[in-house]
Amino acid sequence: MTAPPDDCLARNEWICGAYLSSRRQILLDAVVQHLQLTALSVLIGLVIALPLAVLARRWGWAAGPVLALTTILYTIPSLAMFSLLLPLYGLSAALVVAGLVLYSLTLLVRNVLAGLRAVPEETRQAARGLGYGPIRLLLTVELPLALPAAMAGLRIATVSAVSLVTVGAIVGFGGLGNLIYAGMNTYFKAQVLTASVLCVLIAVAADLLLLGVQWLITPWTRAGRARVPPRRGRARGTAVETKAGRA
Repeated sequence: MTAPPDDCLARNEWICGAYLSSRRQILLDAVVQHLQLTALSVLIGLVIALPLAVLARRWGWAAGPVLALTTILYTIPSLAMFSLLLPLYGLSAALVVAGLVLYSLTLLVRNVLAGLRAVPEETRQAARGLGYGPIRLLLTVELPLALPAAMAGLRIATVSAVSLVTVGAIVGFGGLGNLIYAGMNTYFKAQVLTASVLCVLIAVAADLLLLGVQWLITPWTRAGRARVPPRRGRARGTAVETKAGRA
């Protein structure tokens, strides 16, 4: 018997509206798991990367080993990484999160460190002259000025994590990757295409969301491009430094 002309599932077509309507809850659960794994891994990676970058900036000798270690971790294939972590976490979502955290460190540490290094030394000296201690200097001057570079790294790490989450399907915690993996084994075209497209949409949406957050939390970059010529910012910093020196 041939499949009815309106039964795209029976015909196993790539684009099938019946698949979306009949598997709505399955798709929703997969998307939720995908988002949870991505957000948790990137958040933990950021919490670890910030102090590593700050230490590498404070102690110049530590920058080389920190960057080298995170780069080596990034070069380990995902299957090998999960195999190495398996004795510690077992077949669990924590295994996937731990692997993604290690992968995200390369992008996050490198970009946060680049942002901290880009802070002008005269700005630091001016802040110290105004009585800023090391912690206040870091929190109110250095980190805010490093935000553009740090956010760029965060965006790349997030998009990368969205993609790498799918590899977690090998241990049963891959979000949309579970559907892709199952669909490939059964040659279920609609499932493979739908889950793949949703992964792309999540990555694009996350990138745009973080770009919007960056736009909101760094208003001085917009004001600087629109109104302040480059030399005026330097002159203002020099003036602050001069006043601080006189004080």
